[in-house]
Amino acid sequence: MKNLLYIGNELESRGGSPTTIDRLTPLFRKEGFQVKTASAKRNQWLRLFEMLTSIINNKSWTELVLIDTYSTRNFWYALLSAELCEKLDLDYMLLLHGGDLPQRLKRSPHLSASIFKNSKLNIAPSAYLFEVFHKTGYNNLKYIPNAIFLKDYPFKVRKILKPKLLWVRAFAAIYNPMLALKVFEALLKKYPEAELCMVGPEKDRSFEECLKYTQQNKLPVNFTGKLSKSEWIKLSKDYDIFLNTTNIDNTPVSLIEAMALGLPIVSTRVGGIPYLIEHEKTGLLVPPDDKSAMLIAIENLLEKPDFAKNLSQNGRLQAEKFDWKVVKEDWKEVLLS
Repeated sequence: MKNLLYIGNELESRGGSPTTIDRLTPLFRKEGFQVKTASAKRNQWLRLFEMLTSIINNKSWTELVLIDTYSTRNFWYALLSAELCEKLDLDYMLLLHGGDLPQRLKRSPHLSASIFKNSKLNIAPSAYLFEVFHKTGYNNLKYIPNAIFLKDYPFKVRKILKPKLLWVRAFAAIYNPMLALKVFEALLKKYPEAELCMVGPEKDRSFEECLKYTQQNKLPVNFTGKLSKSEWIKLSKDYDIFLNTTNIDNTPVSLIEAMALGLPIVSTRVGGIPYLIEHEKTGLLVPPDDKSAMLIAIENLLEKPDFAKNLSQNGRLQAEKFDWKVVKEDWKEVLLS
């Protein structure tokens, strides 16, 4: 098995939500790979320094460098890491993340080409990103989806739904949590027994704005804060519809998890989500920031139990494609090539 150096932003060890490097590293090790990682530093400059020095210090040890690649500030970590790998004649692969990467390709075509074209492979976690990069002229691509352990997600078929809504995401502007509140507020007029639970950590002022809105409008919303995966999976048994209100996205694991649990999904049609969810087969898709469309979709599920049941069952079948037992074979193929 190869020696791998994995460059990314390790958040889990400092109390954040697990990132791709946090999730994949132990899985790769379990498959027999030797893996070193960088970095878990909280300070961005120290983090960058540790990433670059790890590449230098492990030049003779590592056989392949994996680099998590995002579209905004963390793009520069990937850029500098990849350029250093080139100078040291090290093979590297870029793991593509972030729903805004297509805009990065447009905004910075020359910078993008300098790392993506020289990468041994660009790993796309969604058919959406794969297609965008392919159309932009990149052929060194491989689609490997985000994985889950299906056994951890007890399937509960939903048929006769109650207006009990679950939202699981970080409170950040790009995920538009306010839309969930406005949809819920409108739903209460027809279904006064409706419930909304919002699970996730605070990322920006979105949480304060949401809390203020619920207080001003006297909305009975349950804000749980950040929960562990096992905690929110247990919580999900009490809810019947999963809301995803994001404005920008790629292939969110939370949607795969919701399908695995049997929760019918109502989601915005943005980024890579239409490549993950087939409208009216594995979920319902609506335009971004469209309260009326999302409300209609929810009412459609509540009023048509057979339709809701089909979405629940089809979603579970879709989620089975993302089980680690399936996905790990793709990873072993590219890592051992």
